Amino acid sequence: MAKPETNINRAIRAREVRVVDDEGEQLGILSLEEALVAAQQRGLDLVEVSPNAVPPVCRIMDYGKYKYEASKKAAEAKKKTAKVELKEVKMRPKTDEHDFQFKVKHARRFLEEGNKVKVTIMFRGREVTHPEFGQRLLEKVAQEIQDIGAVESTSRLMGRFMSMVVAPKK
Repeated sequence: MAKPETNINRAIRAREVRVVDDEGEQLGILSLEEALVAAQQRGLDLVEVSPNAVPPVCRIMDYGKYKYEASKKAAEAKKKTAKVELKEVKMRPKTDEHDFQFKVKHARRFLEEGNKVKVTIMFRGREVTHPEFGQRLLEKVAQEIQDIGAVESTSRLMGRFMSMVVAPKK
């Protein structure tokens, strides 16, 4: 989706335009030729800022500088957008208490950094015949991190893995 290019100088197709000069003063409604002469006298460009208005609004400005500042603003806005990652913490149904607390501490750190956490219980061998052990462990994890995280998708068994996703609270 390419955004439409801004019309400048001779690319403007309207006969009459409302002109705003480089200091922000309104020069009124002028013919396109008069507006172009006014811009050339100042050594600047005539830029169409509102093509859908009647008549179109044009501003006298340095177009190169305008494009440069617009690209800087776009880059700054892109830098400030939050990037949420999905981090994973894996456990087994028979995970011991110390190891469990260690994994919960990792999950808390990920949530504090603003990332989502996928808590996965891996079943081996015949452990899969008792999914309730994994269910209890996931409920315990949710209980431990409920102050900073909210369960986004509840636990579900897929093959030999049971998992749930926890998102950070705002």
